Amino acid sequence: MPHVSLSLVDFGYDISDYTAIDPLYGTLADFDHLISEAKKRNIRVIMDYVANHTSDQHPWFKESRSSRTSPKRDWYIWRDGRDPGQPPNNWLSWFGHSAWTLDPATNQYYYHYFYREQPDLNWRNPQVRKAMYDVMRFWLDRGVAGFRIDAVSRLFEDPNLYDDPILPGKNSYGDPNIEHKYTDNLPEVHEVLREMRHIVDQYPGDPILISEADEPNITELTRMYGNNDEIQLPMDFQIADVNRLSAPEFRRLLDEIDHNPAHGQPFYFFSNHDQPRQWDRYGDGVHNDQIAKLMAALLLTTRATPLLYYGEEIGMRTTPPQRKEDVQDPIGKIGWPEEKGRDGERTPMQWDPSRNAGFSTAAHTWLPVPPSSVEYNVAAESHDPHSILSFYKRGSCAPPKRACP
Repeated sequence: MPHVSLSLVDFGYDISDYTAIDPLYGTLADFDHLISEAKKRNIRVIMDYVANHTSDQHPWFKESRSSRTSPKRDWYIWRDGRDPGQPPNNWLSWFGHSAWTLDPATNQYYYHYFYREQPDLNWRNPQVRKAMYDVMRFWLDRGVAGFRIDAVSRLFEDPNLYDDPILPGKNSYGDPNIEHKYTDNLPEVHEVLREMRHIVDQYPGDPILISEADEPNITELTRMYGNNDEIQLPMDFQIADVNRLSAPEFRRLLDEIDHNPAHGQPFYFFSNHDQPRQWDRYGDGVHNDQIAKLMAALLLTTRATPLLYYGEEIGMRTTPPQRKEDVQDPIGKIGWPEEKGRDGERTPMQWDPSRNAGFSTAAHTWLPVPPSSVEYNVAAESHDPHSILSFYKRGSCAPPKRACP
């Protein structure tokens, strides 16, 4: 459920007001109604919590950039350039080019791990922490069941501004490859996670924390659980990104994670809104439907909490734009044609074979409906006992779970 975001530079991840709903999606009253109706159906609503950065249109940042002596100047990361016309160091944005943008009004650079319109908050500032924890309480008080914490490993940067190590080659944006040594996964993150966990633990119903953090190994993944006082469900990118059908590799990882030293609950997924769909990544081009069923079995039969991205249950495929002028995602606009962006995995849900796949009655959808929707849709697959959707239904309703209707 997105917070209000006026510019939509990153489609909801550039927050201009943490305590409102974007008018595109309704009002706070609509949200309260959603929570109420979901509760009646034993559905818990989890919100996306964008903790690392705000929009440059957020009142906090507008005040911060107003002058060097602003009371909120230290709410963000401001630094002088290394030399005239040069940023403070070589840190690069995850979305291409320098992670520093010069603000001419005060002649200082501000730091942004992502787009320049998404300045990073300074989590070393106690006032920032208090304000962001108040945001959590605002939504918990309205009945949300927890948060997926976006980009959680990027909350801190090295205060000494050491240059990141340069790696061989260049990325799809034409920048040198670097190791994000001083801008990712700093140890201070875990203090914040413990504080966040303490907040949610004060509320009834056992609110959950989910972390989006690309932990590279079992040691770092285990640290996200803490001593049962940090994240209950760290997203496990190790499983998601095997990206090949390798029984030995999956067996090794599943055993390793299942027996993690923190005894934390495993949390697996294969696709999300930032990566091509598993139908394409794991498919061989011939047996993709059968492989999609295999991946469903792997996801749903492990001792883990499964995370299912919409459309995986019907075999939706990645459909990237064919022309630069059709790209919506700024990543694709910056990196085209090597990087086509994330539009391909974000196309409309395919409900039936009618116009716009039953998703919308508008003349045009924001992203195009793939041609494959004629065959791969909920209506068609619901009547096919051999479809991917029917396979998911049988698996999710099998004993000891309740019988399917």
